[in-house]
Amino acid sequence: MSIIPLPHRSVKTDNTFSLNQDAAISLPVDSPEWQRVANYLNDRLKTAAASRLSVNFDGEGDINFLQDTGLDNEEAYRIIVDSEGASIFAKTPHGAFYGVQTLLQLMPAEIFSMQKNLDFPIEIQGAEIEDMPRFTYRGLHLDVGRHFFGMADIKQFIDLMAIHKYNKFHWHLTEDQGWRIEIKQYPKLTEIGAFRKETVIGHANNRPEKYDGKPYGGFYTQQDIKEVIAYATERFITIIPEIELPGHAQAAIAAYPELGCLDDTLDVGTTWGVSENVFCPKEETFEFLENVLNEVMDLFPGEYLHIGGDECPKKQWEENAYCQALIKREGLKDEHGLQSYFIRRIEKMLNARGKRLIGWDEILEGGLAPNATVMSWRGVEGGIEAASAGHDVIMTPTSHCYLDYYQSLHPDEPLAIGGYLPLEKVYSFEPIPEALPQDKHHHVLGGQANVWTEYIPTASHLQYMTYPRAAALAEVVWSDKSQRDFYNFSQRLTGHFKRYNAYGINAAESFFEVQGTLVPENGQVRVSLQSPDPNARIHYTLDGSPPSLQSMKYAAPFIVSESSEIKAAAFEAGSSKGRIWSNTVTIHKAVGKDIMLTTQPAEKYGWGGKASIINGIYGSNEHYGDKEWLGFSGKDFEAVIDLGEETVIEKIACRFFNQNGSWIYLPKKMSVFTSNDGKTFEFAGMVDDIQTTTKVAAPHISLNAQGRYVKVAVARFGIIPENLPGASHEAWLFVGELEVH
Repeated sequence: MSIIPLPHRSVKTDNTFSLNQDAAISLPVDSPEWQRVANYLNDRLKTAAASRLSVNFDGEGDINFLQDTGLDNEEAYRIIVDSEGASIFAKTPHGAFYGVQTLLQLMPAEIFSMQKNLDFPIEIQGAEIEDMPRFTYRGLHLDVGRHFFGMADIKQFIDLMAIHKYNKFHWHLTEDQGWRIEIKQYPKLTEIGAFRKETVIGHANNRPEKYDGKPYGGFYTQQDIKEVIAYATERFITIIPEIELPGHAQAAIAAYPELGCLDDTLDVGTTWGVSENVFCPKEETFEFLENVLNEVMDLFPGEYLHIGGDECPKKQWEENAYCQALIKREGLKDEHGLQSYFIRRIEKMLNARGKRLIGWDEILEGGLAPNATVMSWRGVEGGIEAASAGHDVIMTPTSHCYLDYYQSLHPDEPLAIGGYLPLEKVYSFEPIPEALPQDKHHHVLGGQANVWTEYIPTASHLQYMTYPRAAALAEVVWSDKSQRDFYNFSQRLTGHFKRYNAYGINAAESFFEVQGTLVPENGQVRVSLQSPDPNARIHYTLDGSPPSLQSMKYAAPFIVSESSEIKAAAFEAGSSKGRIWSNTVTIHKAVGKDIMLTTQPAEKYGWGGKASIINGIYGSNEHYGDKEWLGFSGKDFEAVIDLGEETVIEKIACRFFNQNGSWIYLPKKMSVFTSNDGKTFEFAGMVDDIQTTTKVAAPHISLNAQGRYVKVAVARFGIIPENLPGASHEAWLFVGELEVH
């Protein structure tokens, strides 16, 4: 049974139930919340099968909802499906709603179609299921500040959340690049702040910057907000609105310049990144924010309100006389203390209205507000600190939860902010860190996946970046830790994709793509291929040609002893699934030999280890984050390779990554030395004009030398000059395959 997220206990039986068009739904109580559950099920049947079932309260239905007050968890449910019908037991309508989600996944995938695609009778798989969530907070975040999504897109986002049993929608409503919520007392927030004059083209780090020259914007009226809240409530989802402060406030300041620290007017932000423009902590600003937050709290019934608090630059506060006088008057230590002062005042406003404050982990800086909940995104350390101090925490680290990162290293991936977060890594996330003491575990409320939209302009692209990774995170925060298994999840996800297809979702099919593992072995490379789809068959080529059903069929790992361009694809039912996987193997004299690095790479860009640069395997031509690249900051690169015996050396080649927008620059020069004893080296050659028009440079040095040891010394770019990305900072040096021929 391809149920996602995985239930606590599930048993498949042979007694399927045929649901007929004249069947009935029976509810235990005639109440709006129980009716909501029946309406949701009926709406799905009406859409996919063009018919609704009758509803009664006499317990004589074919789908019976029964109230079980003995269940401990408010969101728990039990299901029994046999040849006589389906019974869903729950303590509350909330739990019954999750029972419906599971019941739908026991039906054919076409039940998720958005048009009639299913005929009665509908076969429901026989099963006995007991289920409850592991965490009370199961969140999905959407940024609508960078790119705006209309009402239909927001409702679809919520629908998909419900299918995966998420219960918190974190709606990021304000940003430097757009204010998206109507505030009646301050109409300029949407008249001015909701629209930018243009948008940066390509990656924000590219130089020179280019803009599209097209006005862009949009906002939600308060009536729109009420409609979305009602829609989410019908699906037992609580919306947590986010109003960013003190930073990420440029759109608000563009509308009302007196809120800022500068005596100047601003435009709404047109590029991505962190703006220096922040709210000035004047009394007028706090009055404005109190009025804004009061309107927001009047709209949203949930207990939480998110105030951001992240990435607040302190430069304008440092240079502003009012801010400096305030720091002195309040006895604050510094600008971090001023941020804490700002957050504490906002928390008092919220608490006075019976609301609880959530903020990103920067709200820890300068001292945490007394009752605040911390959303830990810069790793888990902030969450550990807050939970250890007795504060509630929601774990959402960039390492596992940022769905705006690349999910595949395939060169056809759409532009993303950076990073690399494949499906398997999302699934490996554990919200409770090992370092957190046992008696503090209860402070971890759960986890959340975040979708930031700088590079996600359309609903189709949003679907692609969110799913199936959000399905993996849904299982992390719902299912028992002891039961989680990625291979088992992959098998169920194959069936779940049929539901995505029925619903019309543009889910990323990188899940189906072949995954290759290349390992050096005695100067050769062993190649293993696999597909997460258990029904797929893999075919491959070694000459760079696209694989077909007539190509070699993969049966077991094989050895590559000559330089080859390997391509592989998965096929099912005669058709290819996902994109072609490819990699280049270059067999050279250093493959699998010993190597010593005089300088060590940065920890986060050295996970492949030193052997990764002499294993015959090329790193990605598009992304520097894979294990075949080593990244160095503030250090030259020097390596000594032991070839094992005195060897004729005719050529040395090395790959270097080049992406100035990410502060990665080509080196100044590469020098080569040889030795027979590993101690005394002789100069053999140099290249000092390393250039490329692509992301990867591959300079080589022709030699007429011999020796057992080869030393390669690479001089880094150094400090980045003005007018270039990363000016005044040390450039990064990324080193790839180091070839000896």
